[in-house]
Amino acid sequence: MNLRNLSIAALASGVTFMAQAADQSAEQSAGATGDTQTTLEQRLQRAEERIKVLERRLELADETATTAAKAAPVVKAAPAGLSISSGDAATVIKLRGNLAVDARFFLDQNTPSTADGFLFRRVRPYIEGTVGGIYDFRFMPDFGGGRAIVQDAYVTARFKPWLALQAGKFKGPVGLERLQPDQYNRFMELGFPSGLVPNRDLGIQLSGTLLGGTLSYAAGYFNGTADGGSTDANATPDADNDGKRDWEGRLFALPFANSDSFALRGLGIGVGASYVNSTGVATSSATAVSATSLLPTYRTPGQQSLFSYRGDTASTTTINEATVAAGVRRRVSPQFYYYVGPFGLLGEYAQVTQQVRRQIDATTTRYGSLQHSAWQVSASWFLTGEEAAYAAFTTRSSFLPGKPGSGAIELVARVQGIHFDDEAFSGGATSFANPASSVHKADALGFGLNWYLSQNFKWQLDYEVTRFTGGAASGDRPDERAALTRFALIF
Repeated sequence: MNLRNLSIAALASGVTFMAQAADQSAEQSAGATGDTQTTLEQRLQRAEERIKVLERRLELADETATTAAKAAPVVKAAPAGLSISSGDAATVIKLRGNLAVDARFFLDQNTPSTADGFLFRRVRPYIEGTVGGIYDFRFMPDFGGGRAIVQDAYVTARFKPWLALQAGKFKGPVGLERLQPDQYNRFMELGFPSGLVPNRDLGIQLSGTLLGGTLSYAAGYFNGTADGGSTDANATPDADNDGKRDWEGRLFALPFANSDSFALRGLGIGVGASYVNSTGVATSSATAVSATSLLPTYRTPGQQSLFSYRGDTASTTTINEATVAAGVRRRVSPQFYYYVGPFGLLGEYAQVTQQVRRQIDATTTRYGSLQHSAWQVSASWFLTGEEAAYAAFTTRSSFLPGKPGSGAIELVARVQGIHFDDEAFSGGATSFANPASSVHKADALGFGLNWYLSQNFKWQLDYEVTRFTGGAASGDRPDERAALTRFALIF
């Protein structure tokens, strides 16, 4: 019982006692005068008034205490980072971090020894939060790889579950594995399909969920970026290259999210796409040549060059022979995942159609429409029994020397492939890509072990073998055999 209730009870007891005393007095003094009875009634009335005043004072005290509790800041240190929030949680600021230290070692005879070694793959301190209950923000720089760039910088207004408006730099809504948070990627390096879809782009996006959370959508208007790239790699970082904009969008369904069948709830299917009509430039003068091709370079699982378009090879500065974008670029990516118990499966296909051109000589320009495609299927299994998910899971225990608990241990496997349009290599010396250095196709098989020592710390071991068709002066490029490891701390 609180102070208010005790006070009211005490006063009520007092009033009851006074009433009883008045009754006894009346019985013992039957000849009491009317004036005495009037005096007792007045005292009772004054006591009741005092009780009402005290009740109101206690109500005001409760209201003041509640208001103070809502206004008081709350500081928390949790696996999701250090946070400071208002008492009503309408405003929250989180300090977080993502640090990944990688090592790459190649067990083949083709990759140069200079590719072996350690590197900072990610060094990302960042701040994110919510203001006013519905306005989210994130600012995340990255100092990995010996450079300083802005990875994410955006604001989001969540007006309704079905309507959120986001503006700034963030991941484009096309690829499935691209959109998966880093800590939940099963392999250190993303699969081939992620190399064909945009990464982080600068623009504006509408998104939301419909039908009880079973369908989500995203549609955006962006500066645009090359396949697999971000706008920080544009000729002018985080700025538009050609005055054109990319349309990007995605639909994704969880058809059994609300089903009574637990085995079906983890199924998701969707499709992402993008479109732009843009043209690169290849200029020349009597003294110099320059090009903004708007075209990408594709990489192997070990992050070595896999395919690139021809640059300028002319012996004179009066002609720039670089291959550049010359019209429509269209991407489409059907995708799915399925998670049940400790098992997970992710599949993705991506296709990009790219119109290109190349000036061969002073009077000849070659045009083409190239279609490249990639696919992957990856599987995962928690040996320690955790519930697998696309973007959330919790370790059952943490590993601490001398104490019970092993953390979470996960086995992963992946098969994937990528194919480049044959037209890219036709025409001999006039081809859009050099067949002596760029491969026609690649197929890879990989295995890995992920050890989540805690909810925040992960140690990864990957081994992937990639076989190539073409890509050498004669015949096929030798296989790539990459052994990779990562120590990652994300909070």
